[in-house]
Amino acid sequence: MTILKKKIDANQYNLKDQVVAINRVTKVVKGGKNMSFAALVVVGDAASAVVGYGSGKAKEVPQAIRKGIEAAKKNLVHVNLTETTIPHLVLGRYGSGQVLLKPAPEGTGVIAGGAVRAVMTSAGVQNVLTKSLGSPNPHNVIKATFDALIQLRDKADVAAARGKSIEEL
Repeated sequence: MTILKKKIDANQYNLKDQVVAINRVTKVVKGGKNMSFAALVVVGDAASAVVGYGSGKAKEVPQAIRKGIEAAKKNLVHVNLTETTIPHLVLGRYGSGQVLLKPAPEGTGVIAGGAVRAVMTSAGVQNVLTKSLGSPNPHNVIKATFDALIQLRDKADVAAARGKSIEEL
């Protein structure tokens, strides 16, 4: 089953950015060491359940963050939610990183660590239980979280796939 991802226009949303990780990178060259910075950024509009991630590299931190935000705006995805939580349990994978997302009752809050928390709050998920398994690398964790979010299906999709009405489910 192939999933067609349609392009989402970043200008029509009120996107808020959140820096997940900043990494100082050094390249050793003949004349010494060249230092630069890599930033991993998540942007999202909680009201409309849209979220994206991107990374940027530059000689200074602010430019790296700016590049990360621009990259994240180009790679937005819409998240299927039911009221304040996710519709069903899902496991996302990327590399050796795995992220388990589990729906939670009202009032639970976002139970998540670093990179997963940034994605969940940016996406507008208010109640969710998460567990990050495998790699603690923030790049892999974020990509695994996005894999999980893309797998989420709402009741209308499931009903259509099974040839039933929403009331029958």
